[in-house]
Amino acid sequence: MLDIKYIRENPDDVKKRLNSRPGDYTADIDKLLAYDKEYRKSIQTIEQLKAKSNQTSKLIGEYKRAGKDTKEIFDSIATLKQEIQELDDKQVELQKNIKDILDVLPNLPHDDVEYGKDENDNVVIRTIGVPTSFSFAPKSHYDLGVNLDILDFDRAAKIAGARFVIYKGLGARLERSLIAFMMDLHSSHGYTELMPPYMINAQSMYGTGQFPKFKDDAFAVNDDRGLYLNPTAEVPTINMYRDEVIDGAKLPIKYCSYTTAFRKEAGSAGKDTHGIIRQHQFNKVELVNIVFKEDGYKALEALTNEAEEVLKELKLPYHVVELCTGDMGFGSAKTYDLEVWIPSENRYREISSCSNDEDFQARRANIRVRRDPSSPLEYPHILNGSGLAVGRTVVAILENYQQEDGSIVVPEVLRKYMGTDIIKK
Repeated sequence: MLDIKYIRENPDDVKKRLNSRPGDYTADIDKLLAYDKEYRKSIQTIEQLKAKSNQTSKLIGEYKRAGKDTKEIFDSIATLKQEIQELDDKQVELQKNIKDILDVLPNLPHDDVEYGKDENDNVVIRTIGVPTSFSFAPKSHYDLGVNLDILDFDRAAKIAGARFVIYKGLGARLERSLIAFMMDLHSSHGYTELMPPYMINAQSMYGTGQFPKFKDDAFAVNDDRGLYLNPTAEVPTINMYRDEVIDGAKLPIKYCSYTTAFRKEAGSAGKDTHGIIRQHQFNKVELVNIVFKEDGYKALEALTNEAEEVLKELKLPYHVVELCTGDMGFGSAKTYDLEVWIPSENRYREISSCSNDEDFQARRANIRVRRDPSSPLEYPHILNGSGLAVGRTVVAILENYQQEDGSIVVPEVLRKYMGTDIIKK
């Protein structure tokens, strides 16, 4: 959530930066500022009316001692109370109007983020490795997995419908091995492991920015508790601290969370329906940092490097892309995407997105920090990044490590987890 005080004091800057994203937010900001002005004016008016009511009340005793009729005074007080109540009701309405607008405003892009319209304007900032070349026509992960009988899409569809997969045999072991490898690697970087709940409440979805804007993408649990299936471990991990004040001595906080994630993918009809690039259910290892605001961008570089380390250890070719304003996520102020080489598509595909949301999520979730007992409360910067999306890592391994006979060489770093150095029929 954006800081209303900053919007009030810097309306032109806010409009310029928000309008660098898709859409035009000028009317929203103008309406927000009008509601805010009316709200602040009503506060002053209520205080004046309350002061007048108190002064008038003091006359009651004087009138009684003088034997005067007090009806006029009581009528005046009643009128003042009625005016105050009407303004109180108006304030509640104005607060709701202000919150409704703030709830759907995305974060302000950081000053050094490139302005751009969409993914075509993103900037590649470094490339690691070279695209894998073959002496034969490479197959897709779909064909490789089906032929090896380690991925079963047809039976998954029979069980649950489209965009699900059953991992079988060494396919299941590969998925499980990657999760263990990623968690072990990130633990060595100073992360504390978490396995949070797979279900979360609406307050948690609001706190990290999934609600209300992306509610259509969420799977609701149809009971009376108002729960939803977790769309990313970012949500339960960050909301551990919702409505709390964190002791500054505990910062930086670094969590490595593993969950299965669930998404309707409501806005992606027809995209990546063949295979496991875009599934309704997938495993993900998520990195979350909570840091002092002055450490936010240093932490973003470190978090991105830590996510990259997975790809380096797996010896997968990839590049790092800095997203332009038109392609960033709702809550992000700055984002780096890691994109891994996918031979069958002859292009790089996103496998991790590493972002600094600055204090955007901290404000929504009411997460504050106090540096020491005498310091004022402040909002920390909160960062998140996939470390990595496990299914997409499986895709990258199957395609980049495939052999002409359809077998898959297991990356060396995974062999102790897999118990084999090759996946074959």
